[in-house]
Amino acid sequence: MARISKRMKAVSKKAAEYDALELKAAVEALQSLEKGLPKGVKPCGFDQAVEVALRLGVDPKQADQMVRGSIVLPHGIGKAQRVLVFAQGDKVAAAEEAGADFVGGKELADKIKDGWLEFDVAIAAPDMMGVVGPLGRVLGPRGMMPSPRAGTVTQDIATAVKEYKAGKVEFRVDAGSNVHCIVGKMSFDSNQLLENIEALLQLVRTLKPSSSKGVYMRNMSLTATMMPSISVVI
Repeated sequence: MARISKRMKAVSKKAAEYDALELKAAVEALQSLEKGLPKGVKPCGFDQAVEVALRLGVDPKQADQMVRGSIVLPHGIGKAQRVLVFAQGDKVAAAEEAGADFVGGKELADKIKDGWLEFDVAIAAPDMMGVVGPLGRVLGPRGMMPSPRAGTVTQDIATAVKEYKAGKVEFRVDAGSNVHCIVGKMSFDSNQLLENIEALLQLVRTLKPSSSKGVYMRNMSLTATMMPSISVVI
């Protein structure tokens, strides 16, 4: 059984004092959990990523209820994303000029098949899908497979690279009808996190499938890498 640290016990005790909170209050509560820790208990040693978890009233087994999308958050995510691009011809130069970290074709695909995954986002030109397609088994489960719907299979490579470098994030509903999405860092001020979260929620609302019945956004929580969750009223 994993040992629970003194820090996690302390922040979990504080989090348990809260009922479901309005979004602004939830953001402030999450950021306050490490304030006033008991003597001798140190706060987390790195800038944690903040994540939203949404439970949706959809059936992801139905193709027409698969909620997914991408968004450039107003304040980014506080992380420089490593962008890989599958391209050839003049799109290679376009990708490099836009700031891509890795650009190539079959040689990159072969590296990935051998276990190399030192990137955060994969983008592909449509004419490279013959090379990229076989990587589905590796990239698919990690949510990194390029797709037209997510905007990562595109003719406009330069724009896609710039968007992901600026903090664009992807999300998709999982088998349990949940959507998880990073919305920033604990070091962000509360208004930055609030604006990022509100932008995400606005987009998710527009993606409600017409075949989804009943309550669409059922519950929501806010958490960070090494934090318990805070329930949010939606």
